[in-house]
Amino acid sequence: MIGKGKSISHTGASMSYGWNQEKNTEVVYKQHLAGDNPKEITEEFKIIQEQNTRTKNNTLSFVLSPTIEDGTNLSIKHLQELTQRFITEMKLEEHQGIGFVHRDKQHTHVHVYVNRIGFDGTAYKDSFIGKRSQYAAEKVAKDMGLTTAREVQQEKLSELKRIRKEIKQTHEKVMTEKRPKDFDRYIKYMKKEGVQVIPSINRQNQLQGFRFEYKGQNLKGSEVHRSMSGSRLAVQIANNSTMGIRLKKENTIKLAGKTTGLSKNIATSIVKRVLKKVIKRTLDRGIGI
Repeated sequence: MIGKGKSISHTGASMSYGWNQEKNTEVVYKQHLAGDNPKEITEEFKIIQEQNTRTKNNTLSFVLSPTIEDGTNLSIKHLQELTQRFITEMKLEEHQGIGFVHRDKQHTHVHVYVNRIGFDGTAYKDSFIGKRSQYAAEKVAKDMGLTTAREVQQEKLSELKRIRKEIKQTHEKVMTEKRPKDFDRYIKYMKKEGVQVIPSINRQNQLQGFRFEYKGQNLKGSEVHRSMSGSRLAVQIANNSTMGIRLKKENTIKLAGKTTGLSKNIATSIVKRVLKKVIKRTLDRGIGI
C-alpha cells in the first residue's frame, strides 16, 4: 500500500471533486462531523479553522492506495479499519476527518481529508507530511498483512532487472547471429525478436542513441547495459562491416530513409573504429598477411 499526504487550502473544491467522482460514495471514516456532503463538511471545517487564520493550508489531504490485488479483496469493513489505523498512526484521531472510497479503473483507493486545525486552534505540524504518510501507510499495510510499498518497489525492480536481461540477451543474439552492418538492419532484426528500437534524435537532428521498448518498459540503451549506449552500439555494428559504418558529409548517415546527423560521441566512435580498420588492413597488406 502507498500513502500520500499534503497540506491544501482549497478544501471545498478538492473534497467536492473527489467525492463527486463516484456515485453512491462509500464513506469509510467520519470523525467529529455531522454533515453528509462536501459543502456541509467544508463549512464544519471552517468553523474550527477560523480559530487559526494564520494557517493558509489548513486541511490535510491523504490518499491510501492498496495494490490492485489487495484492493479487490478489501471489504468496506477492512477499508474502514485501514483508514482508522492510518489516522491513529498519524495521531489525528482528535481532528475532524472524512474518508471515502474510490474504485475507479479497478484500483481501489481511499481519499481522506482531515482538518489540520485542532479544536484548540493549534495547527497540526505538516513538516515532512509526505514522508510521514508513506511510513504510516507502510506500517498499517504490514500490520494488516497487505503488500507494502517497499514490497511493490522490490517487485518492480525485480521485473525491471528481468526485462533488462531479456533485452540484453536479444541484443547479443542479433549481434552474433545476424551481424547487422548498419543501424537500420539492427533495428529490423531486433523488431523481429520482439524488441522495438527507437532512435533518440535531438532538435539538431542528431542521433544521440537508442531507446528499447519491451513488455511495457521503455529504456535508454545505457539503462539496459552500458555496452548498449549509442557510441558503443555504433562500434559493435561497425565491427560487422569491413569498412565500418560509412558516414556521409558532415557526419551524417541514412536512418529509416532520412539523412540524420550523429552526436559527437557517436561520430567520434565510428571514425576511430574506421581508422583502426584501415590501419589494420594497411599493415596486413604491408607484411603480406
